[in-house]
Amino acid sequence: MAKHPVRFGVQTGQQNVEWAAVEELWLAAESWGYDSLWAFDHFYPIFTDPSGPCLEGWTMLGALAHATRRARIGHLVTGNTYRNPCLLAKMVATVDQIANGRTILGLGGGWFEHEHTSLGFHFGTVGERLGALEESCRIITALLAGEKVTLEGRHYHVKDALCRPLPVQQHVPLMIGGEGKRVLLRIVARYADMWNAAGTPEKMAELIEVIERHSDAEGRNPDAIEKTVMMPLCYTMDAGRQELMTTILSATFGMEPEETRRRTMIGSRDECLEKVGAYLAVGVTHFIFMLMTPYFTDEVRAFAEEVIPAARTLS
Repeated sequence: MAKHPVRFGVQTGQQNVEWAAVEELWLAAESWGYDSLWAFDHFYPIFTDPSGPCLEGWTMLGALAHATRRARIGHLVTGNTYRNPCLLAKMVATVDQIANGRTILGLGGGWFEHEHTSLGFHFGTVGERLGALEESCRIITALLAGEKVTLEGRHYHVKDALCRPLPVQQHVPLMIGGEGKRVLLRIVARYADMWNAAGTPEKMAELIEVIERHSDAEGRNPDAIEKTVMMPLCYTMDAGRQELMTTILSATFGMEPEETRRRTMIGSRDECLEKVGAYLAVGVTHFIFMLMTPYFTDEVRAFAEEVIPAARTLS
């Protein structure tokens, strides 16, 4: 039996797209019944020519917080390296005020080195980025809970910091994204309300087992952490469209087409329901579809109408 309800969301990485198209898709996806809506946190396109256009995510999220009414909203995920944690806490609280309590804080260690070196953000080693992530989790969660925070850490020095006004929510869910078994997933076990990764059901099961071990060490119930998976969506029986999608994704992520297909919500209604069931069986309950331009809105809508109602009964 699933410990969390079955949820579905869409992520619209805002590269090579105009604002009006993003807003239109978010409003439509919310009306079709998607539970969560996500941006990405990059300043350059990450899958195409980095000199192309890319809207800044948190500025955009503030506008979308006002435009939407029901769905949870956030970033999948915010790069911790881009903002001071006290500044980020203020941004979260402000967006949550605008959204009337619907914000999720997605947070990760940061990974896109070109973006850092080009724009002047410190990149550092993996260990440095994860150490900074953990300190940020401590600072941000305390600030959003209304505490006065002082921390003399290795990465941040904060003295009597406050965040006012507080978010509308009594507790803003913290989603941490990543797969590192030794450190990152320990941070998930210690701080996260939600966790996100990408992978087959088998891979997700392996990572969830690691989270469970870390949770035991932290004295925390791992079932309290909602497990989410990010994947592309290709809801069509058109063989040409399926082949094109798997080819593009295989080239982008350096995988064999069959592996790509196993990590994609693809095919018929029955195929998609079978895949949802496979993820539910290992503990993943929240499915977030990574959409790239051009948006195939007919597929996004058809999946909501034909698959989601049946999928919600599987748990």
